[in-house]
Amino acid sequence: MIFFDILRLALRNLREAKLRVILTTIGVVVGVTVIITMISFGLGLQRNAVQRFKDLDLFNEVTVSGRDISELVAQVFNRAADQQGGDGGGRRGRFRPNAPPMPEKASMRVLDDAALAEIARIPGVEAVEPTVIFTAYARANGRTQPQSIGGALVPNPASRFKTYAAGHMIAAPDADEVVVDEKFVKDFGYTKAADAVGQTVELLAPPGTERRADDKRQKEGAGDGQGDGMSFFGLPLGGDEEAATESQLAARTLRIAGVLKDEVESGGPKGRQRFRGLMPAARIYVPLAIARDWAKQYRDPLSEVALQLAREGGVVKEQDAEGYPSVIVRVSDPDVLTDVRKQLTALGFSSFSIVDELEEIRTFFLIVNSALGLLGGISLLVASFGIANTMVMSILERTREIGIMKAIGAEDREIKLIFFVEAGLIGLAGGVIGSLAAWGIDAVANRLAYRFLLRPRGVSFINFFSLPPYLWLGAITFAIVISILAALYPAARAARIDPVRALRHD
Repeated sequence: MIFFDILRLALRNLREAKLRVILTTIGVVVGVTVIITMISFGLGLQRNAVQRFKDLDLFNEVTVSGRDISELVAQVFNRAADQQGGDGGGRRGRFRPNAPPMPEKASMRVLDDAALAEIARIPGVEAVEPTVIFTAYARANGRTQPQSIGGALVPNPASRFKTYAAGHMIAAPDADEVVVDEKFVKDFGYTKAADAVGQTVELLAPPGTERRADDKRQKEGAGDGQGDGMSFFGLPLGGDEEAATESQLAARTLRIAGVLKDEVESGGPKGRQRFRGLMPAARIYVPLAIARDWAKQYRDPLSEVALQLAREGGVVKEQDAEGYPSVIVRVSDPDVLTDVRKQLTALGFSSFSIVDELEEIRTFFLIVNSALGLLGGISLLVASFGIANTMVMSILERTREIGIMKAIGAEDREIKLIFFVEAGLIGLAGGVIGSLAAWGIDAVANRLAYRFLLRPRGVSFINFFSLPPYLWLGAITFAIVISILAALYPAARAARIDPVRALRHD
């Protein structure tokens, strides 16, 4: 018999036992529906998590770290303290930091301008942006408040600087311009974002900072005999009443070029602002050169002490560049991220990327999807017993028919093929109907979740399920394979029927 004859015969046999076939098919439908629904839910969670990282522009950036002065200073003094641990507590505070730094830290390079230029030459690197962020008082629109200020590369390829409520990005790397966020607009009393564009903002520095810097240079040039009138904090101890009472603040005036549009996390009564990329968020962004000069000129006391201790301990020499605490490296394509990180390691820098966490997330969801698929597979396994039962009952009902087919020349493989085709048709029908049912359940569940869970909380619509073609095609194929496997025993039993006895069967 040709295959189409076998197919036609299988369809006829299935039609003769409609109720039994329908009940058996329902079992397959339930199994396939459970498999697809559960796995699609796991895939949907994974897709939403990965998409969130993509929306936050985290796959194109790497945080690079170099030699940290504070850590080196701590290691030097801690090791020196350990070496003198046998001394009394009174002597422990008078040790000299003569211990060398830890090898792994000492071998790391400083993230200075030369290192940044070297990183920028790595193939695939689109931009290198040092992390320069500090806090200073800002004065605008008659108000003065402390604000976090960050240096921004100009032009900047990060998506954080793509959307504006008003205005535009800073025009040039040396422009006396800033961009602010919408919270800055509210805090400084502007009615709307457009009102802030074109206005000025002043960055305020401590009074007398320039004078203290000049006195320090004069002291270094004149020797130990000069500068005795200055205290540790740079305030005059006497003899210069005018400088002591001076209240004029040193300031730099900049123009507001644009107002960044704030992105708010959905959910909650007020929501929460979210930031794109790995660069620390700030209220005010100034050109990188301005931020670098300001942070160096008006260094905070902790950084100044750490630098002085590092030089006293021999960790940093006078002629050494201080470098940056960290650098954000942006790649042109996430596919080259791994290669770029390997080259960064070879250059002597450590790096962090959200891709590291993504691998853990994928592993977690792989376990979840496997568990959900296993539960659905159990349902389909139960349905396979129904298929086997249907095939066995079909043998008992068609024993005489099978004997006649074998008597007129039908081979054993053709008898087996008839039962395999019947089981495959049941699996195919159950797989297709189960896939459609799973699609309908996913759609209804999404609508119900949005109606009763998301919308009351102000959250936009989220598709909790992901139904890629490979999932439902794989489920249909799996149902067919399970159905055929379930028919192995009934088909073998039918092929073993003795035609003589079968013809005598009532």
